[in-house]
Amino acid sequence: MNEPRPPDPSAPLETNDTATILAGTGLWVVALIVLLIMGPSPDHRWWIWTCVAGIGLGLFGCLYVRRRDRSINGGKPSSVGDEKDESVPGRTLS
Repeated sequence: MNEPRPPDPSAPLETNDTATILAGTGLWVVALIVLLIMGPSPDHRWWIWTCVAGIGLGLFGCLYVRRRDRSINGGKPSSVGDEKDESVPGRTLS
């Protein structure tokens, strides 16, 4: 009877996509710095380009998410937990 109720599957989780992408991109930067310091053998130079590609895709993803959020919110940058969120019960538009 006192079992916790699972979350409603129809309600999406709200996350800060930009922060998530930047964290992943930061990990690629760290990996690139480590590889440049260690100097991989000629057979493993492709690892450097893998890190460069990860950084490039991360920056593209960050720009894409910001543009998507602006278009969804009518030109205003969004933030997680915005007071004008219609999906949160008990909140009203102001």
